[in-house]
Amino acid sequence: MIKEKKDSDPLNIDANAESGYSLILFNDDVNDFEFVIESLVEICRLVPQQAHQCALITHYKGKCEIKKGLLDDLKIMCKGLIDKNLIAEIQTKG
Repeated sequence: MIKEKKDSDPLNIDANAESGYSLILFNDDVNDFEFVIESLVEICRLVPQQAHQCALITHYKGKCEIKKGLLDDLKIMCKGLIDKNLIAEIQTKG
């Protein structure tokens, strides 16, 4: 079954969400909120409000699931975040 993309979905999950892969961002003590938000908007194509929410969750919880999707798509985003000295990884469900 393919899920229809919803505009109100805070993580911008699309039909690829059932692939079982998640992009996770981890908190660090180096980068400020604005840099993290700008990076998430640029690399992960989040709207600023989504990126702000993810930055807050990451700060207070230590990590945040940024996106779900296909492994190849998430690898590109993960590398982009790491290239900006953010701590990110791809995790599998299950």
